[in-house]
Amino acid sequence: MTKRNMLVAAMFILVLGALGVTQVVLQQAVEAQGDTVSAPRFEVDPFWPKPLPNHWVLGSAIGVWVDERDHVWIIHRSSATLADQEKGLDLQTAECCAGAPPVLEFDPDGNLVQSWGGPGEGYDWPQSNHGIFIDHMGNVWIGGNGANDSHVLKFTRTGEFIAQYGMAGVHRGPTDAEGLSTYAGDSNDQQNFGRVAKIFVDPRDNEAYLADGYLNKRVAVLDADTGMMKRYWGAYGNVPDDANLGPYDPDAPPAQQFRNPVHCADLSNDGFVYVCDRGNDRIQVFSKDGTFVKEGFIARRTLASGSVWDIAFSRDAEQQYLFVLDGMNGKVYVVLRETLEVLTSFGDGGRQPGQFYGVHSVAIDSEGNLYTTETWEGKRLQKFVYRGIGTVPRNQGTVWPNSTQ
Repeated sequence: MTKRNMLVAAMFILVLGALGVTQVVLQQAVEAQGDTVSAPRFEVDPFWPKPLPNHWVLGSAIGVWVDERDHVWIIHRSSATLADQEKGLDLQTAECCAGAPPVLEFDPDGNLVQSWGGPGEGYDWPQSNHGIFIDHMGNVWIGGNGANDSHVLKFTRTGEFIAQYGMAGVHRGPTDAEGLSTYAGDSNDQQNFGRVAKIFVDPRDNEAYLADGYLNKRVAVLDADTGMMKRYWGAYGNVPDDANLGPYDPDAPPAQQFRNPVHCADLSNDGFVYVCDRGNDRIQVFSKDGTFVKEGFIARRTLASGSVWDIAFSRDAEQQYLFVLDGMNGKVYVVLRETLEVLTSFGDGGRQPGQFYGVHSVAIDSEGNLYTTETWEGKRLQKFVYRGIGTVPRNQGTVWPNSTQ
């Protein structure tokens, strides 16, 4: 009896142990499911674009757009932000290298199609170019965030000058160690601007939406043919106020004005303006007339340069998703547009393909592929290939090829 009792007890213990292991496995499965989500998937293409000719290298890459032919346009700061060791040809000290022209156009395969840009007759090239947009007429719009940049420029796609809106140097003043103005702009000026970060042209109403920007604190809307100011607004649709808001405090009530820089003002297919209030770590959404609709916060405890740098809309008809760039944390967030909820993110800090150093601007092509540029020491253009909707971790890290399959 004693042996039989011992055998029964041993079997009972084994059964309990098996049940315990099963419970742990089930719990881990449940927890794992909680750490995944259904969302658009991407992987980096480390072979795109193809090498530039003429020993050219990029400076801080500060804007990107994709036109109706799926040609990818970028603007960068050429040799202005290159170290002396990077521009031996420019300085005639070595065989390599030289800063590429500021505007570069690539075909879908990553071949360089054309390049142009820089100072010319009849216009003031930005002291620090910033942002590029190709409108429905094929015109190329360029802003700037330098001390003199109180204007925007418009060119043909081959680089012929069309128009300058605003006068250069209107709001120039003392600058700090980073070259930014130490005094407020004039966010109620109806003729000039205050360091425009990005431009978006609405083909339906032929209006240009300016993220105005690094000195001013507003969205400005222009007639895209004449450059005439039609309307403008600040955070929550308020009249803009250039008063210094002081350091950003994530625990304070939301600021009633934008912080510099107002970094994007892009229009959705259903007619809402999505504004990157970068310094306040938030996206604010407006109707076209400036009526406030809603807001959402991204990585709200990010200080210094903020977390909301640029956005792109997914290519489905409803534009269900936003892709939000965060240059400080080195990520692209996939955001549900309806609720502004972050579903997942990809990317990490670093210099390898699929990683970021100051990821700054984003655009999307007709197939849903994303293109990003990097400022600071990032100085590059990357392509992220769309791999459809699938199950991904909440934090994907570096999306190396096949890592999302």
